[in-house]
Amino acid sequence: MDSKSLLVLEDDEATAAFLADNLTADGFRVATAGGAGEGWRAIELRHPELLVLDLGLADGSGLELLDRLRSADRIASRVDPGLPVIVVSGRASEVDRVRGLARGADDYLAKPFSYPELVARIRAVLRRADGRRAHGALRVGELAIDPVTRSVSLAGEPVHLSNKEFTLLQKLASEPTRVFLKEDLLREVWGFAVPAATRTLDAHACRLRRKLSGSPRPFVITVRGVGYRLTEEL
Repeated sequence: MDSKSLLVLEDDEATAAFLADNLTADGFRVATAGGAGEGWRAIELRHPELLVLDLGLADGSGLELLDRLRSADRIASRVDPGLPVIVVSGRASEVDRVRGLARGADDYLAKPFSYPELVARIRAVLRRADGRRAHGALRVGELAIDPVTRSVSLAGEPVHLSNKEFTLLQKLASEPTRVFLKEDLLREVWGFAVPAATRTLDAHACRLRRKLSGSPRPFVITVRGVGYRLTEEL
């Protein structure tokens, strides 16, 4: 039985109650919210694993909330910008569906909808999300790292890294505000069994910092005499 946590952001009380009752009966843990402000607070506090999002909300636009979510900084806001989102909306035109997907929705279902189809789509999106987490996909602010394809992008623009630069970045991004000791990085990235007098790490960190300099957030921070961290908690 599923035990994933869902947030249903829907301002129609009857629809919200229907979804909460049936999704709970199907084994999900479900919370509901009726407006954009309440929904954002629920995302911050509850950390759901998937959001079912209506677009026509009384106190704001679902698309604007989606924009805010996708541009969130995981460190500063404690909101996961990669939170899976399924839009369920009465806006059923092709233009509306394309717009919703382009703004970052993982799936889009028009009202009136089939409940079994919605459940199937929820489970499919959650499986894909679990797969991404299993492969270690990472996002820190505008920086996105995909270990499967070994690709990196900054604010949507590709960043071309060498193999060692990528491995160093991936290690730092695994705990972005932790200070990694130089000897640990030399051992885990370069395979040095014992501390060595080498500038290899410093040179790679310098090049990596330069390649990530297009962001307002500083990346690859030197902690003098100790090591490196990816970024600071802002």
